[in-house]
This record gives sequence, C-alpha cells and structure tokens, in this order.
Amino acid sequence: MAQDGTSRQAAREDVRRAVLITEAHTSVEEQHRARVRKYLFIMSFRIPALVFAALAYAAWQNPWIAMAIVGASIPLPWMAVLIANDRPPRTDDEPSRYGWRAQNTTALESSSHPVVTVDAEFDEKPRDDASSRPAVTAKRPGTVGT
Repeated sequence: MAQDGTSRQAAREDVRRAVLITEAHTSVEEQHRARVRKYLFIMSFRIPALVFAALAYAAWQNPWIAMAIVGASIPLPWMAVLIANDRPPRTDDEPSRYGWRAQNTTALESSSHPVVTVDAEFDEKPRDDASSRPAVTAKRPGTVGT
C-alpha cells in the first residue's frame, strides 16, 4: 500500500461500485428460457382446442360451437409471440432513459422582420414613425409596371 492513501481510496471506490448478487439482473439465457416456457405454455392450448372442436362437433352436430372453439384458438400464436417477446418488468430503481426536457424557449423568433418579395418596389417617402427603414410595397400579380 502506498503511504498517500490512493490505494485505500481506490478500494473504497470499488466497494461503493460493488453490485450485490441479490441486485443482479437475470441472465440473458434465463430470460430466454422463461420466454420459451411462456410461448410453449400458450401454444400448448392450440392443438387441444382443435381436438376439442372436433369432439364438440361430433357430440352435438353443431358447427357453430366447433367454429367458436377454432376461432378462439386462432389468435393464440400471435398472443404467444407478443407475450414471449416482452421484456422483464422495469424495476423501481432502474433509471428512465427518456431524455425529454421542457425548454422555455419559443419555437419562432420574437422579433419582426420585413417581408420582401421579388417584385417589390421601395417607396422613398419618409415615414411618420421613428424607424428609418423605407416602406416596402409589393406589386400586384399581373400588373405591368405602373
């Protein structure tokens, strides 16, 4: 150890940054296994639903009951994929990465600017107000030099 305390301070920094095993996130492999289990569980209802629809048709001779059972099994693959691809729930101590900040600036400039068109003529008469800018008048479209 050095006498100046740098290694002690480095050791303290390491202790502060240490992650407890109870705070560690689940590994990617464990998350994948859990998602596969969810998918297989939901999809395991599809084939029995089709078999049950066939048995219901054979028992009651009613195609509407069989079609209702088949209709209920149609969205199962879509739901299984959506549920299996969902990420683990966000914990309370996980920081939000959304970076929006409210700003007190206006979107447009507050000062006014004179509008000048291509066919503009300058009127050289002095204005009554304090501004020394010449007045800008625009020609009407379709008029020929008057």
